[in-house]
Amino acid sequence: MIGVIGGYGAVGAAAARLLTQWGAGPLRIAGRDRDRAARLAAELNGLGRPAAAEPAVCDANDPASLAAFVHGCDLVVHCAGPSHRTSAPVVAAALAAGADVVDAGGGAGAGAPAGRTVLYDAGAVPGLTGLLPRHLAAAHFDGAHTLTAHTGVLDRFTDTGADDYLHGVLSPAARPLAAWRQGAPRPGALTRRTDLHLPFLPRPVTALPYLDAEAEGVARDLSLAHGDWYTAVDGEHLAAALAAARTARRADAVRALRRATALDTAGRTPYTTLLVQLDGTRGGRPATRTAVLRAGRVAELTGAVAAVAALAVRQGAVPPGTYRADQALDPAAALARLTTPTAPVCRLDVHRTPIDALTAVEEGAL
Repeated sequence: MIGVIGGYGAVGAAAARLLTQWGAGPLRIAGRDRDRAARLAAELNGLGRPAAAEPAVCDANDPASLAAFVHGCDLVVHCAGPSHRTSAPVVAAALAAGADVVDAGGGAGAGAPAGRTVLYDAGAVPGLTGLLPRHLAAAHFDGAHTLTAHTGVLDRFTDTGADDYLHGVLSPAARPLAAWRQGAPRPGALTRRTDLHLPFLPRPVTALPYLDAEAEGVARDLSLAHGDWYTAVDGEHLAAALAAARTARRADAVRALRRATALDTAGRTPYTTLLVQLDGTRGGRPATRTAVLRAGRVAELTGAVAAVAALAVRQGAVPPGTYRADQALDPAAALARLTTPTAPVCRLDVHRTPIDALTAVEEGAL
């Protein structure tokens, strides 16, 4: 049994649908609203797969409710939010029941006991943002030394999504304006960039530099000398709300972010675009590759990555222990499943040119 908590939300429902399509096993769909859980379970049972889905009621803030939900589960997929508040109790309850855990968010949590597996940050951002450069390095380089990454998301926040986003942005661990230089973080190495034109993004963006734990892990594991990571903010309202969030009360900042994304997305198509440029060597010669990954709503992409992680754990492809998803998953296998031609979740293209050259090509084509 795979239990999906937050199972009928945008992230959980995307994960549950894919796990059903892939025949991962019976599912228990849980949240505080039994009717919504029952509707999704009925939809999944109507797909004609042999594994059944069952609804359940679960409140991540109620230990008794959590214990009842995880009882009988071999694997628990945590998709409830805000994940920085719900992750710890869900993971603890799952491990106490002897289940493995895949956490679509959460950050570093409790260590797994012997024989159990915990994957956290198993979403799009972070998660896929770590898997993509690792895949690019393994598939196209003998060694990489420089990375430049931009993560562009245009989507409308829910309250829980805005809360989680703020938690990541405002956390000291995010190291705003920091970069990776000569094997170590360097605070203040970068500055905010405005009116930046990037390829495959429909409008100029504001680029906000950051260096989080996932980025540091990628830099260390790839032995990078130089690494720059940016969040590409598409929309003046979100950029302004983020600037004000550091001095606002948390509840006010959450509401402001939700309003800002509603305004910025009005009349526009939501998207998630990851741009990763790596420079290094291939066959002893200098090489450059730029990966462009494009998808729709970030919540659905997050659910898809969580489903890929859950299937890998279910199939024994991840050894026991506690890991970030990008550390433990096979990047090539994960991206192959996400981009499968029969039902792609996203599109991935790799170019033999730097990001700046792709921007020039796009502008010339226009």
